[in-house]
Amino acid sequence: MDTSHWQLARQSRDHRFDGLFFIAVKSTGIYCRPICPAPTAKEQNVEYFQYAHNAAQAGFRPCIRCRPDSAPGSSAWQGTKTTALRAKQLIDSDLTTQQSCEQLAERLGVSSRYLRQLFQQHFGISVTQYRLFNQCHFAKKLLQETTLPVSQVAFAAGFNSIRRFNDAFLQQLHICPSKMRGQRSTTSAVLTLKLPFRPPYNWAALQQFLAKRLISPLEWLGETHYGRSFKNQHCQGQFTAEFVEDKHHFLVSINIDQPRFLQPVLSEIRRVLDLDADTAQIEQHLATQLDGALPLTQGLRLPGIWSVFEAGIRAVLGQQVSVTAAHNLVTLLVTELGERDGERVYFPTPEVVANSELAFFKMPQARKNALCNLAQFCADNPDCQQLDQWLALKGIGPWTVNYAKLRGQSQPDILLAGDLGVKKAQAGAKPFNDELCAPFRSYLTFQLWQQLI
Repeated sequence: MDTSHWQLARQSRDHRFDGLFFIAVKSTGIYCRPICPAPTAKEQNVEYFQYAHNAAQAGFRPCIRCRPDSAPGSSAWQGTKTTALRAKQLIDSDLTTQQSCEQLAERLGVSSRYLRQLFQQHFGISVTQYRLFNQCHFAKKLLQETTLPVSQVAFAAGFNSIRRFNDAFLQQLHICPSKMRGQRSTTSAVLTLKLPFRPPYNWAALQQFLAKRLISPLEWLGETHYGRSFKNQHCQGQFTAEFVEDKHHFLVSINIDQPRFLQPVLSEIRRVLDLDADTAQIEQHLATQLDGALPLTQGLRLPGIWSVFEAGIRAVLGQQVSVTAAHNLVTLLVTELGERDGERVYFPTPEVVANSELAFFKMPQARKNALCNLAQFCADNPDCQQLDQWLALKGIGPWTVNYAKLRGQSQPDILLAGDLGVKKAQAGAKPFNDELCAPFRSYLTFQLWQQLI
């Protein structure tokens, strides 16, 4: 999009453009989302920015009415995949890790100098400045939407002191944190926040998909909500996400024992619900490449699984069996090995699965060995995200790895070519070249599955 497109989008107030650019009004010194309900400013008083941090750098402060921090993400992975965008995505997903530019560059396989050049070239800001801006934006969201004490807000946003938080907030957003506090601070166990998305969002299709694979009491699902328990090395808790279609957001209630790690948990919820996808762009690309080979369902999202380990275990248990049979096996695993905390149940840890003989499963020993091999690998390599390494494990094949990439990492370009459902749907469609559908073949996979319903 260029300035002429932004002008038309601003006048239309269309939610499909929310988060793709930001509007700064020179006469007020405020920057807004394109859907801001405030009276439309005259064009000569408007300046456009692709990113919120660019507007803040130019001296504009965020609008309290439309709250730019609540805009849906602009999907860093869509279109061309560059090192700069990957670095941005890593920063967006976890502000508490505080990786230095050198550590981030090492993770991406480039030099820190090259990463700094790329970041400045693509985003007009340094890595450190971008992380600091993101920390302040996230803190602003917590101040306005939750009742967390300011000290907990500062720590949840990745700051180590209140003084540093106050100074950075004023410097980045040109407003004091105290003016953002919408309600009195309390220590409520449940936090409620809004997680926006860019429409269309096909909740009915997502709900139907999840209903067939729901593992109770690990997960719960209703007419307009989905929730589950979660646990990692830093924190544990549960969330329930309520779909609010007319407001284009999910209202998420979270109970977490360590609020400091709230931001990475929210990022994971966004991934599981695929809130940052621009489905209109994706479907337009697929429609062009498929050229009528199959009808497309509007607003399809990628239903994520909380962790790659859980996704891998579900994939192994789903090998060469029906969805119902796989569902029953996963339910049995959670019942037998899941950790219980009152009424709450957590998915078994890699260590627990690796040390179990899995005697409760009536299946070939080779399948049990595959489960234990995968669990042991994940226990020994808890931070491993290169799932192709799983292929060296006996009993783990390409379909299992790709399924984990598809749902455990939400990679956008995974076609489950070996899946029986995908093969059946392809056989019933007109011939097409799936390679042309890159980089959105994960969505093509779900479009093909949708044809079988």
